[in-house]
Amino acid sequence: MVTVAQNPRPHDQNPIPKIQKNSNPAIAVVSTLFFLFGFITCLNDVLIPHLKELFSLNYAQTMLVQTTFFAAYFIVSMPASKLIEKVGYKNSFLVGLAFTALGCFSFVLAAKVAIYAVFLGGLFILASGVTIIQVAANPYLTTIGSKARASSRLIFAQGLNSLGTTIAPLIGSALILSVAVKSADEIVALSTTELEIYRSAQAGSVQLPYLGLTLFVILIAVALCFFKFPKNKVAFQNNLNANIKFKLFDHPDLVMGTIAIFAYVGAEVAIGSLMINFIAQPKIGNILFDEAGKYLSLYWGGAMVGRFIGAFVTTKIKPNKVLFTHAIIACALVTSTIMGTGYFAMTCIVAVGLFNSIMFPTIFVLSTERLGSFVEKGSGIICMAIVGGAIVPLIQGYVADISNLSISYIVPLVCYVYIAFFALRAKNGISVK
Repeated sequence: MVTVAQNPRPHDQNPIPKIQKNSNPAIAVVSTLFFLFGFITCLNDVLIPHLKELFSLNYAQTMLVQTTFFAAYFIVSMPASKLIEKVGYKNSFLVGLAFTALGCFSFVLAAKVAIYAVFLGGLFILASGVTIIQVAANPYLTTIGSKARASSRLIFAQGLNSLGTTIAPLIGSALILSVAVKSADEIVALSTTELEIYRSAQAGSVQLPYLGLTLFVILIAVALCFFKFPKNKVAFQNNLNANIKFKLFDHPDLVMGTIAIFAYVGAEVAIGSLMINFIAQPKIGNILFDEAGKYLSLYWGGAMVGRFIGAFVTTKIKPNKVLFTHAIIACALVTSTIMGTGYFAMTCIVAVGLFNSIMFPTIFVLSTERLGSFVEKGSGIICMAIVGGAIVPLIQGYVADISNLSISYIVPLVCYVYIAFFALRAKNGISVK
């Protein structure tokens, strides 16, 4: 019997075993997981204005919601990649779903005590589960089908992710933001007992959506237990990895792509996190939070439409060229938001969602296409960079506190400039043949 060690090959040319022809059902099942974690992640954007008013927080303190959630990607991503190598994709999905269900249910308990730190703790548990799912789902969809259509396949799955992010603000706004919030002066006038009752009632408005999510996640996990995945190449790759040492800086595409993912996620999350507050301002939309939440849904809806279109476009045009075009347009829209007011500024910032659409899956594929047997390690490293969603919104929140919300959009603008640079750097992008 000939082993891999007896006939080593360069890691970027490692043979990949043939995928079973019935891989389409597995692709469909894994793609639905993108809908799930998209929905959960976007609910944070609805929680932020609610918790800001409930606990009388400034913008920087409020951004701790995103900092806590996305810090899980930095902490959990590498252990998640090792988990995939050890137990395979299906079991990794189940572990991720278990943590996600536990995190969702913790919100039901957090609402009873109405303490901000408890909410943040529940968010970290929830985000840990989402991280495990995402670290497994991205490389699985990249490797289960043809290499030429990897970007298209991942963009389509991200389209389902955006479907979740589009629906979440509508449901979240109806169930959470529609509850009347007292002004700062009214809150100060409350007695200690009245304040506790008020905060308990306000925090309780998050119980129903997160209890529903808990049950939904459990149903998905149970269904997944009975689903047979095609054999993946994890065991095969473990043999290869035992003979070839992975060195991060031997892969410049991965290094630069990791920074691009940091920038992209940070920009997208920062824009979404402050959008409700931005649009509700008198000089912009001059509307209530629950109405502004509908425009947040349009922001994420634009990403959904762009991803479904992009899944086709990237089969005809090299993904790096599509990425560069989207990044440049996003730069123009954010610049217009900074300089504009009223419905013009509001329309520009909402439209950024359309051009965010193909960024994550395209950057992911351009960063990992030459990793061969190290694709799971690459996925773990890239998903660590999703911590950008923890850091960039915090920076923008700080800038908003010392200046104003319009000026604060300089932060995501810098992120899109780097993404455009990365797209130019990736001039030898994958073929669309």
